[in-house]
Amino acid sequence: MEEETKKREKDCNSSRDYLQFKTLIALQPERIKKEPAKKATVEEDTAQKEENSKEEEVPVPESTESAPIQMKENTEYSPDELLGKTSGVQLGSAADFLTIEYEANGAEVVRFNEGSEAVQALVQGTVDCVVIDAQSADALVKKSTMSGELKILAEPFYEEEYAIAVAKGDSDLKDQINTGLAELKEEGILTSIEKNYFGDEDTVGLSPYESPTDVDCSNGVLVMATNATFEPYEYLQNNKIVGIDVDIAQAIADKLGMELENLEMDYDAIIPALQAGAADIGMAAMNVTEERLENVDFTDTYTTASQVIIVRQ
Repeated sequence: MEEETKKREKDCNSSRDYLQFKTLIALQPERIKKEPAKKATVEEDTAQKEENSKEEEVPVPESTESAPIQMKENTEYSPDELLGKTSGVQLGSAADFLTIEYEANGAEVVRFNEGSEAVQALVQGTVDCVVIDAQSADALVKKSTMSGELKILAEPFYEEEYAIAVAKGDSDLKDQINTGLAELKEEGILTSIEKNYFGDEDTVGLSPYESPTDVDCSNGVLVMATNATFEPYEYLQNNKIVGIDVDIAQAIADKLGMELENLEMDYDAIIPALQAGAADIGMAAMNVTEERLENVDFTDTYTTASQVIIVRQ
């Protein structure tokens, strides 16, 4: 188990890499066989009824209303306190990967199919905290029936920055993209794109990016290599690649006066595609690592993904 954990830590440069692996956890409960009850004789049955009649009747409670949930006292105040505590995470999420090291050092990690299930376990006191991405944390705390009893720690558990990969040495394209990103940030378009996918019902889906009606695409085609398996950054919807990265790429293409073309491929094939000239840019929630910098260049950061900790008040 220890060797497997180290291998996963070594092979996965980011939470996005780890999510390429689909973990199937099957819990097989032990089957308990019970012997069939022996049929009682008439005499035994009569004797039992007489014995039961002598017992005092148990009073029925006047009210059957369920008692309110009593919140346990919070025991988590910083990421450093995860060791020795029980953390809830969503199965297959970035938090699932990031808590492997803590788990190996004595922390208990409980995995849930949905983030909402982890938050409910926190309310019920079966876990001490929930580790989850910042946007989901904000939405889940607001939706929780005990939202007034939950809070998100100010200190993030983990942060990683996403950037756009370009072919090694292609400084012209990198500079053009950086200029476009700076303009999109100043114009509030990057924030608007993220709000269209993250947040609550007041923001999600209300600010889709649309290319300007007078956009000029006479400068050719900008080919983006991606792997559409990481919602909401890139995923398939009605057989079309959509997501935050796709919208940002389209906005950049509009700035450069180019038409955007999306190429779907395996995540590990993105960098080789850039090296071979089969694509101009690579966007798939990629973070910058020393190993990747040996093969490609990266633009400025266009977003930061944070993992935070939800605790009881």
